Amino acid sequence: MRRLTLTITPQQAGRKVETLLRRELFLSAADVRRAKGLPEGICLDGVPVFTTAVAEAGQTLSVIVGDAQGSETIPPIPGPLDIRYEDEDLVILNKAGGVPVHPSQGHHGDTLANFLLAHYRCQGLTAGFHPVNRLDRGTSGLMAVAKHAYAHQRLQAQLSAGVLRRRYLAVCQGTLPQGRGTIDRPIRRRPGSVLEREVHPAGAWARTHYEVLRQGQGRSLLRLELESGRTHQIRVHLACLGCPLVGDFLYGEEVPELPERFALHSAEIQLEQPVTGEAVRLQSPLPPELEALL
Repeated sequence: MRRLTLTITPQQAGRKVETLLRRELFLSAADVRRAKGLPEGICLDGVPVFTTAVAEAGQTLSVIVGDAQGSETIPPIPGPLDIRYEDEDLVILNKAGGVPVHPSQGHHGDTLANFLLAHYRCQGLTAGFHPVNRLDRGTSGLMAVAKHAYAHQRLQAQLSAGVLRRRYLAVCQGTLPQGRGTIDRPIRRRPGSVLEREVHPAGAWARTHYEVLRQGQGRSLLRLELESGRTHQIRVHLACLGCPLVGDFLYGEEVPELPERFALHSAEIQLEQPVTGEAVRLQSPLPPELEALL
């Protein structure tokens, strides 16, 4: 299991273990409770201690933050994975278009979750499925998945603060009003629909920045960056301009060139490693089937 360590400095000496866990290692109250319930979950110099213990300078405080068990409702089933980055806390995958992320009706063993949990099992790793940036089934590209709840919490905080950034490439129908711009329109769930969203004044704030890279065959290749993260945000925003994604069955029209997917690709992801703070930035080029649309 994943164990974090902290060498106590003279400035930190005299503080209670719980204070150090919360303020220096940024554990949540739930993280601390989980560690307290594990044998040797919280230690000073390798000796289990209560969170009320006081640390001295030079001692090493350690805490287990890894998952105690996997995702019991998702069976680990081997399948194709394109792993672009992996360490003790994080995996970044390049998802194929048409592959669902989570099990759902009609998809119980052919999802990214099934495949990744099988990968963990082969490594002897106990971990649940903790996706950070979720991609629709029809979207391809880079997707971050935390290996434990603590890393997931830290990455979600980066997402909310704008530290974790995502950039997309998309092929849409028609021509946008100008070479670059911002779509700033609120989005809500369409009344009577479980899946569909719409632009509406009563919706949640949503902002998408776009740049037209090139055009051809009555279509446009765009680079997009999200400032918010609403469900179907890019799809809804482009459709409201009259330029839906090519192949989008929900907000535009399906096309035979893109069976089981539409023309949206997560092309770049930028974040800080959730424990070390090291910068991680990856890119994925436009897939050939989307390039061919232009």
